[in-house]
Amino acid sequence: MDSTQKIFRHQDYELVCCARAVEGGRFVSSLTISKQVWPSRSREIAVEKALYETQDAAIDAAHVKGLEWIKDYG
Repeated sequence: MDSTQKIFRHQDYELVCCARAVEGGRFVSSLTISKQVWPSRSREIAVEKALYETQDAAIDAAHVKGLEWIKDYG
């Protein structure tokens, strides 16, 4: 299956937002956050299980979830 990713930087974090093609021409999103200062381990963050019409919509959903996570837990 086809996959696309975009990397965003926000404060001391790097957000890797991915969109993966699934059946029917839809996309699902995933998110990995890494802190760019110590401790720098990566974390897989759960994104709402949804099917998106476009890759950009899936990546945007992951990006919004990442910003939310940083605000709440970062």
